[in-house]
Amino acid sequence: MSKAAEIDIVSVSKMYGATTAVHSISLKIPAGSYCCFLGPSGCGKTSTLRMIAGHESISSGDLRLGNIVVTDFPPARRSTAMMFQSYALFPHLDLIDNVAFSLKMKGVTRDIRRAKALDILKLMQMEAYGTRRPAQLSGGQQQRVALARALITEPEALLLDEPLSALDPFLKIRMRAELKKLQKTLGITFVHVTHSQEEAMALADLIVVMNNGRIEQAAAPRTVFERPATAFVARFMGDHNVLSGKVRAISDNVVEMETAGGQVFTVRDIAQQVGRPIDIGIRTDRVRLAPPSEKGLGFQAVVSNIEYRGASVKLTATGAGSDDFTVIVSDADHFRKPVAVGDAVSLSWTLEDVVPLGQLSA
Repeated sequence: MSKAAEIDIVSVSKMYGATTAVHSISLKIPAGSYCCFLGPSGCGKTSTLRMIAGHESISSGDLRLGNIVVTDFPPARRSTAMMFQSYALFPHLDLIDNVAFSLKMKGVTRDIRRAKALDILKLMQMEAYGTRRPAQLSGGQQQRVALARALITEPEALLLDEPLSALDPFLKIRMRAELKKLQKTLGITFVHVTHSQEEAMALADLIVVMNNGRIEQAAAPRTVFERPATAFVARFMGDHNVLSGKVRAISDNVVEMETAGGQVFTVRDIAQQVGRPIDIGIRTDRVRLAPPSEKGLGFQAVVSNIEYRGASVKLTATGAGSDDFTVIVSDADHFRKPVAVGDAVSLSWTLEDVVPLGQLSA
């Protein structure tokens, strides 16, 4: 298998007529890493992947694979391979010929290309099915064949457009593990587009969260989870509550924030000015059902919904200007001292649990 390529995206934009789908993004994807582009529908993640592949032209900016600027290269010259959301296997060909198709187009002799296709199918644990047609396979098996077809060209980077979206939940989890194992075995760069936070967290070395054609944060999964850069990232990842207000006072690097409803909260932050808008995040699993130990570290709320999740229980509460403030408690803690919808509760956290959230510049 060929070496992995670093992917360097330099001030890349994509325009569709008067609409800007991707706004001058810059990003370095390290060679041999597993990178997931994550975000809601229409955020620009698939357009970015297709520009890396060469299936979409770049309106402005440059793209480098390894040491080569490939901005104007056609897909065949880029040392990348793309696996599409629909596997697009040829129904009339057996698996070996499906996998070997790109080599046939390059003029490789039949015996050599079929032998190479069989080697790749062995890597996917699919060699026993080589003479079958795609219609005789399950969804997970079809996905392995589509992966084998992409990998036979020995790309430096494999590009995956929502590869797990067509699979059932159980198979998704199994195929996630297989994708990660495959990437580690091959050592090449994987770039994977998904709208699933769980999928990105499970797979990626680098998560790139996109919104409205811009990169909101690019970091390791743990950083994105524990230190979301913006209110959008905090909300989209689903692990932080977000409270918004204005800076009321600053003392010893502790900021007092006042919400529109007059509630005051505190956060450690050195980059604020009095009167400026501010967002803070509080991890859902760090909120306690207890009165706050200090002013600014909690509020009174009313429980609006309860969801039992097995090992944990998700409580949703209303208060402090939030209609969906979320608390995750262990099942043991909840059933030891249960609360019901409509109950008034005290919610609290520590100063260390509050994350200042940045504002993305337009």
